[in-house]
Amino acid sequence: MVHINRVYTRAGDDGTTALVGGQRVPKDSLRIEAYGTVDELNSVIGVAVAAGLDASMREQFFVIQQVLFNLGSDLAILEADKERIPVPQIEPRHVEQLEGWIDAWNAELAPLKSFVLPGGSDLSAAQLHVARTVCRRAERVAMALSRHEPIGAQVIAYLNRLSDLLFVAARYQVHRAGAKELFWDSRGY
Repeated sequence: MVHINRVYTRAGDDGTTALVGGQRVPKDSLRIEAYGTVDELNSVIGVAVAAGLDASMREQFFVIQQVLFNLGSDLAILEADKERIPVPQIEPRHVEQLEGWIDAWNAELAPLKSFVLPGGSDLSAAQLHVARTVCRRAERVAMALSRHEPIGAQVIAYLNRLSDLLFVAARYQVHRAGAKELFWDSRGY
């Protein structure tokens, strides 16, 4: 259980922050960038929900936001410290859960014949497209981090699948809202 009594500690005024294991690292380190981008993603998803996400998807996105907090904690601790400090970690079941939702929502959508333009005529769907791009950035940063130090085994797979889900969810939101999808016209403007 997390207990936060003070919001500020002044410990980070020197440009460092503490990982869960107690190590101090620069605030611009890849590890901080990775879980900071996951935090940003969670916030962007929160805006998509608040913007009028269809009720049929709200429970799934509540779960996704919870799992993203787990993913952030997975990244906020060094792999070597996970035995002595247990934190929630991303597991294959989390990735499989996303795949199930993708398949269910996609089954109700018309097949794509062109690329979808982000935005369209539904604010929540537009925000889901923003979330998708933030998710891809989180994936890129986590991948860069993984080249320098170990990270949770399912982190990259989860972020990869989540970006797919966010794309399908944006399309599904447009469908449920009775709005119109906008498509890329390759004729060149």
